[in-house]
Amino acid sequence: MRIGLYPGTFDPITLGHTDIIQRAMALVDRLVIGVAINRDKGPLFSLEERVAMVEAECGAIVARTGGEIIVHPFENLLIDCARDVGASVIVRGLRAVADFEYEFQMVGMNRAMDDSVETVFLMADARRQAIASKLVKEIARLGGDVSKFVTPEVRAALLAKFA
Repeated sequence: MRIGLYPGTFDPITLGHTDIIQRAMALVDRLVIGVAINRDKGPLFSLEERVAMVEAECGAIVARTGGEIIVHPFENLLIDCARDVGASVIVRGLRAVADFEYEFQMVGMNRAMDDSVETVFLMADARRQAIASKLVKEIARLGGDVSKFVTPEVRAALLAKFA
């Protein structure tokens, strides 16, 4: 069984994330969505809220497409998380060249720690390339419409946070 790991903070999960999830499912038998705790980023949503949002969004994807998705919170090194869940592939989404520089460094470090885990990059769909959770939160905080970037359920969660 080919297991892939798609890590991120998902604060909140966006349509860009779900685009990558749907396409990654075609590459693996099981996709583990690693929800990073990452206290340094100071997330808007708690870990429990982020996990619940990711589970809800992934449940809808599985209902439409089949496949297996598991949501797995983690706080350790990414490569250790990959080992913990039995992943042979780490899936990363790229939006722009700036993403690539950081990701290139991460791949090098992960391969130095464990060269049996491969990293696969998926380019964001052209309609989703500008979507970043940080920008979505800023738009929502300032009263803007985020409906082009997140599902109605995530939009409602954002509105509740900034009410």
